[in-house]
Amino acid sequence: MLMDHGPRTTPGFACLALLGLLCSAIGQDFELVLAGGRIIDPESKLDAVRHIGIREGVIRAVSETPLRGRTTVDASGLVIAPGFIDLHQHGQQPEDYQFKAQDGVTAVFELEVGTADVDAWYAARAGKALIHHGVSVGHIPCRMAVMGDRPTFLPGANSVTATNPASDAQLADLRRLVERGLERGAVAVGFGIQYTPGATQWEILEMFRAAAKFRAPCSVHIRAKGDAGPQNVFSSIEELIAATALTGAPAHICHVQSTANRHTSRALELITAARARGLDVSVECYPYTAGMTDIRSAIFDPGWQQRAGIDFADLQWPATGERLNAASFLKFRQTGGMVIVHSNPESVVREAVAHPLTMIASDGLRGHPRQAGTSARILGRYVRETKALTLMQAVEKLSLLPARRLEERVPAMQNKGRVRVGADADIVVFDAAKVRDRATYEQPDLPSEGIRDVLVGGVFVVRDGALQRGVTPGKPVRAQTK
Repeated sequence: MLMDHGPRTTPGFACLALLGLLCSAIGQDFELVLAGGRIIDPESKLDAVRHIGIREGVIRAVSETPLRGRTTVDASGLVIAPGFIDLHQHGQQPEDYQFKAQDGVTAVFELEVGTADVDAWYAARAGKALIHHGVSVGHIPCRMAVMGDRPTFLPGANSVTATNPASDAQLADLRRLVERGLERGAVAVGFGIQYTPGATQWEILEMFRAAAKFRAPCSVHIRAKGDAGPQNVFSSIEELIAATALTGAPAHICHVQSTANRHTSRALELITAARARGLDVSVECYPYTAGMTDIRSAIFDPGWQQRAGIDFADLQWPATGERLNAASFLKFRQTGGMVIVHSNPESVVREAVAHPLTMIASDGLRGHPRQAGTSARILGRYVRETKALTLMQAVEKLSLLPARRLEERVPAMQNKGRVRVGADADIVVFDAAKVRDRATYEQPDLPSEGIRDVLVGGVFVVRDGALQRGVTPGKPVRAQTK
């Protein structure tokens, strides 16, 4: 190691300094070496024991032979994979980031609902984030602003945001807000169309046109559930396929198993057919039989039982654990709050998880186990226990596929979701034989176990299974601003 001893002018010292630099380069000293772990890299399909050298937050070597580092961490017997990327994470506060890090997640995105003020969203997290983070400009919050509604996470069923069609002037204002958000670096345009039934197909198409102008994907909660009536799960997916065909803006369908329910197989068939025709349509799912949403929202407008194929007893109030009935449903519908919706058999979830097109995204929010346990549940239940996925397939769904979804809009994502030289040192190290989720519907805040180390930009945020306090290596993931 070279020491700074102040200015020197003698030729001898200069030669010694140059010799030291050459020796360092030849020896390839690294700030950190992860030694002897099983590398799973979904881009190259590498599945082999290797040594990783990290310097300045970047993977500088993936070697068959041992490397020398200032710090060396033995990873023998463990899997080293790219840090997981969650494209659908609503909780974006410091405590939320802690749960995600303990689940192996190194980057989270709020893409479905998003924000109306992109600059303010990023500014609120500047220099204070445990993990990387990004946001969409959201159709819902922008519609609230245009319609004059009070800003909330989701609009109430009877709000003007939910129910009113936009006038021509409001539609023009809405498009200007969305385009402004894209100019300020939003990574996508977010939609929750089922929460805004007043928004016409033309309005959604206009938002897709805005997205296409900026090469931004559209992350969408589709318009309707069920298979009956003029608006149903199939017409809803066809709406997005048509919007992509007409505008060129990619469509990303959120939590397909949650919105399509028992029609998930056919929904995935539609998406597969669209892609076979060359359309850029992608899809995500999460590995739970229940969802969660605001009981005041338009999702629970009359007819919800028939559309979703469920009833009052399939709704669970997180604060008490009680299953609802007609009376308690009406009470909570008036007071508001998040409700757990048990809507799917395990067979539907397993099919969605195993489908070759789906990527994994949690829809994470406090009160539901998906917030804390999504990644570990995939690795434990669906890889190790049921063998619905290989380990390589699971890591691809958790890391590479989400990175690729955002690459065109945010080229920096080309260096995430991979374990290769030049990639960002966003890494998860876990025990494939022990990793599992612990969070339940009754205890949703239990962190996952079996995930030993998590690095964000080469900095440990989880080490030896323990959350690291006082570190904030998370960076904003943002498109180019104007």
